Amino acid sequence: MEAAYLAVARFRKPHGLKGEALCWVLTDEPERVFAVGRQLTPLDADGRKAGEPLEIEQERRYQRSWLLKFRGIGDRSELEQWDQLALGVPQNELVPPGENEMYEHEVLGATVVVRGEVLGKVTDVLDAAGGRLLVVDVSGREVLVPFRKPIVVRLDRAARQIEIDPPAGLLEL
Repeated sequence: MEAAYLAVARFRKPHGLKGEALCWVLTDEPERVFAVGRQLTPLDADGRKAGEPLEIEQERRYQRSWLLKFRGIGDRSELEQWDQLALGVPQNELVPPGENEMYEHEVLGATVVVRGEVLGKVTDVLDAAGGRLLVVDVSGREVLVPFRKPIVVRLDRAARQIEIDPPAGLLEL
């Protein structure tokens, strides 16, 4: 089932005293998605609407994240309650994934395959200093796999499969 809303940002923490929100970017098009006037909707853990839409009043890139200021939020006190809140937009407002791409919510639960053999299922995606890591359940054991080329060979959205070509020893760590 397709999600009605897709997460495009995850609130990280308040920034400063005037109500700016430091957010992790979950979209490949932040300049387009975080435009002034765009409304972002708070989402629950299942990607369902969890509050009224928030209108972006100001936006700017900040290091590897994005600072968003929302209309009607003038200080940090409301933001302090958000705790890793996901912010989304209706799916029909986003460019659909291209070939060899998946939405982030489709990665969770995807089957990981090595040379045609099922390795396990993705249970989480972690943000690490060196990039994103897939947490793969391999017969009850967690294996961390860098989510980047050349290790990730192919993403098959229709089959919800991620094909990897791990270097020697990666799966034994």
